Amino acid sequence: MGAEWGRGVDGRWTGARLIEMKPLSMRRPSTQSCRSLAFLLCAGLASGAAAQDQELKACGGAAGAPAWAAASIKSGVLYRGTVGSLPVVLQLGAGADGVGGEARYYYERKGVNIELTPFRSGESLILQEEVWTGPMEGRVVTGCLTLSRLPLNNTAAGFTGTWAKANGQGKLPVRLSPLNVLVMPLKLPTSPGLLKLRTADPLAFLKLNQAWTVQAGAKTVREPLSGIAYPRVPGASAGLSAALQDQQLGHAVSALDCQSMLGSSDMAEGYELNAVITYTSAKLVSLREDAGYYCGGAHPDNYTVGVMLDRATGRAVPLSAIWPKLTDARQKALYLNHLPAEVDAECRDVLREMGSEFTFHLTPAGLNLTPTSLPHVVGACAETAVLPFASLKADANAQGAYYREFYR
Repeated sequence: MGAEWGRGVDGRWTGARLIEMKPLSMRRPSTQSCRSLAFLLCAGLASGAAAQDQELKACGGAAGAPAWAAASIKSGVLYRGTVGSLPVVLQLGAGADGVGGEARYYYERKGVNIELTPFRSGESLILQEEVWTGPMEGRVVTGCLTLSRLPLNNTAAGFTGTWAKANGQGKLPVRLSPLNVLVMPLKLPTSPGLLKLRTADPLAFLKLNQAWTVQAGAKTVREPLSGIAYPRVPGASAGLSAALQDQQLGHAVSALDCQSMLGSSDMAEGYELNAVITYTSAKLVSLREDAGYYCGGAHPDNYTVGVMLDRATGRAVPLSAIWPKLTDARQKALYLNHLPAEVDAECRDVLREMGSEFTFHLTPAGLNLTPTSLPHVVGACAETAVLPFASLKADANAQGAYYREFYR
């Protein structure tokens, strides 16, 4: 909802996330993504950071990786080991041979990803450690990993070498061995999102595949590393419990990614979520998610997502399954007619000019519509309107599975 450089309209976690989310981008703002009143500031930050990033070459070597590391880099192999005495996990992402990959690692005690840029010196792989320090300084080099191949058996090889500051001081020994996350046991209940995460983002999987904390008489579960809490339905079906876990999992990944983007900057606002169950019936559960975040850049942002789930299966329930005649045009007309009285004239003008893109959730009072297409500069006008269920009876499918949840 108006995020300048990160939240698109496509749903993240396809097949795992149950509703359309607006995913965080893990890259710095670009001038192409700056818009509205924040354009000049955003463009200045982006161009300044880009110019500064082009000069980041403090660990020596030539761009790219040595030939022996190419296979591991292209396959995104994970490694676990130590830097000094501290446990770490490292991933050489596809394309990290100089084409713009996503090599990164994290210290297990903190769980914050650190970006790595690959270089080579002879047969040595050099991974330049880079941390975002804020919009004024951009990224800075905080360390250099210099690694050599360590044969472990006939089919696997690890790394051995050193970590040092960019000036060569403070050297620590490094030893890394391959890690296969596909054979690691699940420490959470099995769910589509958890299984997808294991292959799509194995670093995030390793961080989040831990016991979560049950609170408030099993009505809330808190993920300890990100701090993200999400409601539960006591006695829920396996499908609904898995769906709620996957909703929380997606937000926890976003929170950890946001924390990594902030790096060592002092703008550590991060990612916060307030999710509440707003409606339950024999066949349906609905929630409203309100997220706010600042992950670096010109300004903070926020968004709202409505969730409607089948209570038995946990599957997302589209609006058309209940009210198939509620077209986009009718949604907008009803929304404008049911705006809260306190919405001022300026916002009403903005809302009349907007598109017909809404997120939906249920409350006992009716169907709640919240706009999702407003630019950041007028995002405060994204008021929620409530359409009473009685006003939508003509739009409902009388033969549908959910009709009796609302009408007799």
